[in-house]
Amino acid sequence: MMACVKKECDLGDMKIEEEGEVNEEPYHSQDDDAWAREKTEMNEEPIKIESDLVKCKEVIDEYEEQIEETLDKSYQCSHCHKAFSTKADIVRHLRTHSRDKPFQCNLCDKTFSRNEELIIHTRTHTGEKPYKCNLCDKSFSHNSSFNNHMRTHTGKKPHHCSQCDTSFSRISSLKRHLRKHTGEKPYQCSQCAKTFALNSTLISHMKTHTGDKPYQCSHCDKLLISKQNLVTHIRTHTGEKEPKCSICNKTFLNYTNLKIHLKTHNGEKPYQCNQCNSVFLRYSNLITHQMKHTGEKPYQCSYCNKAFISKQNLLRHIRVHTGEKPYQCSNCDKAFSRKSNLMSHLIIHT
Repeated sequence: MMACVKKECDLGDMKIEEEGEVNEEPYHSQDDDAWAREKTEMNEEPIKIESDLVKCKEVIDEYEEQIEETLDKSYQCSHCHKAFSTKADIVRHLRTHSRDKPFQCNLCDKTFSRNEELIIHTRTHTGEKPYKCNLCDKSFSHNSSFNNHMRTHTGKKPHHCSQCDTSFSRISSLKRHLRKHTGEKPYQCSQCAKTFALNSTLISHMKTHTGDKPYQCSHCDKLLISKQNLVTHIRTHTGEKEPKCSICNKTFLNYTNLKIHLKTHNGEKPYQCNQCNSVFLRYSNLITHQMKHTGEKPYQCSYCNKAFISKQNLLRHIRVHTGEKPYQCSNCDKAFSRKSNLMSHLIIHT
């Protein structure tokens, strides 16, 4: 008589059963040792556990292949051809094309294309910051902000520039940096068609058209167009020294410019022209230099139509028409249209 029995192999949390037909043995009353001896005398081979494990592994491999097939990105966007593994993912993605924003904040009028974005936005009203740093007291409303912060402790910079050796802790910083290599300036002024690599630079530029000066000095009533101008102005009240080079004593508006300047002392010039052998300290200098090869002069004077290679040259030229002298001596009433002229003048006071 034949009976169906099941062999079960337990591998982790997964149980795999294999069915097979075996001969049903008659009932034996002997103890286990006697039963084993009788089986040996009948020349029946013992069960091979190894073979069962091999079969289990084969079933697991087949299962994993099925999972991979299930996760195949079979949902493709008809607008941009991006592929997604689930229908829910492509539905969320399609809202980026249709600009459909079905999730609305009940505390303000803002709407969002994803519920996750609404949840994060709601925290701006509630002040909730569930992501807490265990190394300092800071907390964050968004997981990505928390991850970026943790890199300030670890020093990890996983985002590497493919054009140079610079690395960044945030992918957004890498994207901004890459524009130095590509020359991309996606932000355009609606008033004068000037373009900028950073949105923050465009916002500051727009104030030159509107006359908006939102930064007020706490020591006097003077209003300034940018935060950097305010910081520089406040030094005239506090007496705080500008960042100074320890090698040549040259001063700068900020430490970023000082850091760039220090490369002039070690001879580092990482940007090379692909038309000639000229090398430059700054990428912006390389771009300006390349215009000498192309003959391009994108900066045109609105007073006399004279054109210039660089914005700085245009600004200096415009002062000839306006009479502007923005560089004022802190020791007397004299002012100058160029900073180099001011520096030369300061020598008479020393």
